[in-house]
Amino acid sequence: MGIRKDNVTKLYLEGIRGGDARTAVTKYTGHRYTQHSTGVADGAEGFLAFFEPFLERNPKRDIELRRILEDGRWVFCQAFQSLNDGAAKWVTTDLFYTDAEGLILEHWDTIAAYQTETLSGEDAVGGVTTIDVSADTEANKELVLEYVKQVLQERRHDKVGQFVAEGLIQHSPTIAAGRAGLTAWLGSEEAGAYEMLFKLVGEGDFVVTYGKRHAGGKDIAVFNIYRLANGLIVEHWENAEEIGPRESWGNSGKF
Repeated sequence: MGIRKDNVTKLYLEGIRGGDARTAVTKYTGHRYTQHSTGVADGAEGFLAFFEPFLERNPKRDIELRRILEDGRWVFCQAFQSLNDGAAKWVTTDLFYTDAEGLILEHWDTIAAYQTETLSGEDAVGGVTTIDVSADTEANKELVLEYVKQVLQERRHDKVGQFVAEGLIQHSPTIAAGRAGLTAWLGSEEAGAYEMLFKLVGEGDFVVTYGKRHAGGKDIAVFNIYRLANGLIVEHWENAEEIGPRESWGNSGKF
């Protein structure tokens, strides 16, 4: 594991799961810590103002990093959190930007309740976790970028088959299995309009996008995780969070 992945892992597992938030945020962040999780203020002190009470409220914290990938100075991870013997279960998706030494400088996330039932029958955080680092990262990133442009933004749903395998393994709780399930969802009111791609990162056969869609009169921040094989998307996870009103933000916002 590289130093960047290692620092993100330790911030999560030592600082949050292990409960030593002050030491972790001091050791693994750099000269600044700009925050986009809207309930958390900027800087190490903003992190502590949120997480020290969180640790007190949740003395039992079972946290597992399900997927983690690195792309230059960027690190993405998907985590499953079970708090207080399962009283609350969450899926968090996090994007970090690091400095030249690998210390964390900036953070974006979405947080959603873990759903035990999915339309596809697949677990929301299940599936392949190991990255095939021999896969062509740049080709996979280019394919996903074109999928976002042509299918999500231009709404050319007739082109889904150019990018997505027929037997797509679907983990998003509200999307049915396969290419047909995804295509049907893309045309739904729930999917809405994909308005903005903020960042695309990848490693090997995994590519992640972070962007914004508008549906049901609401702005929604969304991470999509794609696994690719043989030039097609073969597995998909999604984590979405409604963006609250500006007055509720504790920082500059989700993007």
